[in-house]
Amino acid sequence: MDLNGFDRLGRPDDGETRSVKVMIAGGFGTGKTTLVGSVSDIRPLTTEETLTEASAGDDRLIGVADKTETTVSLDFGKIRLNDSLMLYLFGTPGQERFWFLWNGLFKGALGAVVLVDTRRLASSFRAIEEMERQNVPFVVALNIFPDSRHYPVEEIRDALDIPPHVPVVACDARDRDSSRDVLVALIRHVKDRFAVALEPR
Repeated sequence: MDLNGFDRLGRPDDGETRSVKVMIAGGFGTGKTTLVGSVSDIRPLTTEETLTEASAGDDRLIGVADKTETTVSLDFGKIRLNDSLMLYLFGTPGQERFWFLWNGLFKGALGAVVLVDTRRLASSFRAIEEMERQNVPFVVALNIFPDSRHYPVEEIRDALDIPPHVPVVACDARDRDSSRDVLVALIRHVKDRFAVALEPR
């Protein structure tokens, strides 16, 4: 993988901006659309559709009973982190019936953010498993909802069986700066991961 321009904050030697693909994944109702919308430099593209009674047998609304819309394909936005790096953000659908779309969405991704709602940890198991299966570098972002209880990071790590090398950070997906910090943590993690991979044996 070409990491030119990732190892320093300034411009790459050729003066070009690097554009990379980043996935925003997680369970149903964890805040993926909100995060993409809060941090994107452009008006995000969303594929939100109204939840109806027809989906009652397919969508598990436990813990998100007030949710009225759902992503049926993807969310898209972009953010320039600095002069040398542009991130293209692709938010995945969270419901199980749309998981078949994930394989295509992850193709060519530099890394991913897995959003977690600490009130419903089980909703994020599949997303974490998918990162590991596809060998995609990822960070776990704990989206703090108003009624979320505070848990020590190590408790969350143990409960979700997150490997020690995977960063776990707290965030508010509604807040641009907080969401941007999550993306910066991901880029740093990707740099560290590939730096280790490239060390002499």
